Amino acid sequence: MPKGFYSQGVTLLTDGSTTVRDVRAALQKRGFNIARETEGSEHWQLGGATLVVPYRPEINGYVAVDLVNEKWPDTMGDPKADTMTFGAWSMGHFGPWAYPHGLRRAGQHAWAWEPASSIADGHAGFIRIRLSYAFGANQDAPVLPENYDALDELDFVGRIVVAALEAPGVLCYFNPNGEVLRDRESFSEMWNACVADKVIALPLWSNIRFFNLGELMLMDTVGNAQFDAMDIEAIFPESYSPQEVDGYLRNVTLYLIDSRPRFESGESIDGPGEQNTSWTLEVLESGLTSPPRQILRLYPKRDADVVRRAVAEVDRE
Repeated sequence: MPKGFYSQGVTLLTDGSTTVRDVRAALQKRGFNIARETEGSEHWQLGGATLVVPYRPEINGYVAVDLVNEKWPDTMGDPKADTMTFGAWSMGHFGPWAYPHGLRRAGQHAWAWEPASSIADGHAGFIRIRLSYAFGANQDAPVLPENYDALDELDFVGRIVVAALEAPGVLCYFNPNGEVLRDRESFSEMWNACVADKVIALPLWSNIRFFNLGELMLMDTVGNAQFDAMDIEAIFPESYSPQEVDGYLRNVTLYLIDSRPRFESGESIDGPGEQNTSWTLEVLESGLTSPPRQILRLYPKRDADVVRRAVAEVDRE
């Protein structure tokens, strides 16, 4: 779901024992103010017991931190069998870019934390951290303010995550928009390193995944929409290492964020590493993998024919 009522939204999975008092204490320990506290909705999908934290109150920017003692609804409901969950998902209550089975995919591609899948499977509840400018706003108020800043939002949300991870019963961090799973230690380590270097903590917001396409490999990002940027899909032969393509995808992402270029399919772009190989880019409305999203596909120009054959094979499956 695109950004709407919520512009950012991440999750912490819990063992079901965490209380609102625990979360409040963890936030206040890190210096966060609690503007107000509300009881949970009649329907947990819309919100559990909630702590509201001021972000930019002068433009009605607040973060709702709510506690739900239910398992994460990874199927995102069903329009007939589970209408409440499906409706909540369609309105962005599970994250503006969440998509069905995102937790399962995150566990399959959690390269930075091997026990991710088994630990996430054992959760019994979750804490949502959702940022909005629409709490109590007039019906005709803009969903996003003119001076909206996605990176500043994520920085604030990240600091809340660091605090809330300390609450008893929290198992791990899960970003449904970027399909990222991290335990407290690996999240904090990456966060602190990025803060010290004054760089965007991309690995905490956007995952990079690896797939085999027969004689070719595919690596892609998922979650760049949180920065209002396209996700990237790289298709390449074994002469490139996954490590250098990983760094390449991060560098291209930073270029998209910093420069906001407008690409057209067929343009050339420098490839990864020191091979001095020109790559081709294509702007596509969807890629080869889930979740569905706009994609910037990149591949070595010299391998264009074999890439097209591989893509055609996937499309026929």
